[in-house]
Amino acid sequence: MASFSVVNNIASVNAQSNLTATSVGMQKALNRLSSGFRINYSGDDAAGLAVANGYRTDVAVLNQGVRNANDGLSTLQIKDGALNNISTLLDRLSTLATQSASSGFQGSRTTLQAEATAIVAEIDRESTVAGLGTSQGFSVFLTSGSTVGGTIGAITSGTLSISGIDIDDTAAASTAVATLKTAVATLGTVQGNVGTLENRLQFAVALAQSQIVNTTAAESRIRDANIAEESANMTRYSILNQAGIAALAQANSSSSSVLSLLR
Repeated sequence: MASFSVVNNIASVNAQSNLTATSVGMQKALNRLSSGFRINYSGDDAAGLAVANGYRTDVAVLNQGVRNANDGLSTLQIKDGALNNISTLLDRLSTLATQSASSGFQGSRTTLQAEATAIVAEIDRESTVAGLGTSQGFSVFLTSGSTVGGTIGAITSGTLSISGIDIDDTAAASTAVATLKTAVATLGTVQGNVGTLENRLQFAVALAQSQIVNTTAAESRIRDANIAEESANMTRYSILNQAGIAALAQANSSSSSVLSLLR
C-alpha cells in the first residue's frame, strides 16, 4: 500500500544518494582524463600505487646508472686515446733503436739518442695528463648490487722499463729493440683491460636502456589511465547526472502534490 508523507521524501533521498555517487564517479573520470593517470590518490588503488612507485624508483636509478656508465666510458676513452698515442711513440722509439742497431748506420747516434730521450719524456707527460701514472681500480655503479669495474695498470716509462733507454751504440740499441718489444706487450695488456671495460660498459648501457623501457611500460600499465575507458565513463556519468537531476526534481515535486489532499 502506497503511503504519502510531507515529512520525509524517500524518493528524493534516494535520488540525492544516487546523484552523489554519480557525481563522485564523474569527478574521478574527469580527474583521470585531465591528468592522464588512473591513480591520482592513494585511495584509487593503494596496492597498485606502491608497486608503480617502486617501478618509478627503479627507472630513476637505471637512468642515473646509464649516466654513470656514459661518464665512465668518457673517462676510459680519454685513457684509451692516451694509450694509443703512447703506442705510436713506442713505434717511433723502436724505429730509432732499430736504426741505431745497424752497424751500417752513418748518421749521428747522439741525435737518435736525443730524440729517444725526448720521446720517453713525452710518454711520461701523457701518462700524467691521462691519469695513467699509477695502477688504479675502476668501478661504475649501475644499480643496487650491480657494478662494472676492473683494474687499469700503470703506464709510465718506468713500468715499460724504458726510462733510461740507451741507443748510443749498436749493442745498446739491439738490447733496446728487445726491451721495446716487451714494452709494447705491456702496453697492449693495459689497452686490453681498458677495451674490455669499455665493451662491458656499452653492453651495460644497452641492458639498462632495455630495462628502462620495460620497467616504464610496467609502471604505465598500473598508473596510467585508459583514455578510451575513461571517456566512456565520463559520458555514462554525464548522462546519469542529468537523469539524476531530472529524477530529483520529479521526486521533489511529487511531495507537493500531497497538499492537494488537504484542500
